[in-house]
Amino acid sequence: MKGWGWKWRRGPGRPPKPRFLSFRPREIVFIPHSSDGTPLPPKEPIVLTPDEVEALRLVYIEELTQEEAAKRMGISRGTLWRTVNSARKKIVLAVVEGRPIIISSETY
Repeated sequence: MKGWGWKWRRGPGRPPKPRFLSFRPREIVFIPHSSDGTPLPPKEPIVLTPDEVEALRLVYIEELTQEEAAKRMGISRGTLWRTVNSARKKIVLAVVEGRPIIISSETY
């Protein structure tokens, strides 16, 4: 499988499987602005991880089924579903609360 491998570690316990990503996202920050173009007061940013961005890209942009997207990333369908769900919740939280979104390119 070609692509870029990404994995993170939360602490003790079983390490998660590496996820295979077809691209390495750049570090990007989206800062909310009011309707007159001024930035909103700073709030705690929401961070999207590289695997969350890849899962969203495969499911919503490439329109793959969850089974196909999970196979491409080298993870189970359940793990893909949890990753997509986590990313969606983060994006909605950022929109509703007017918080910045950071797309992280870091590996942990």
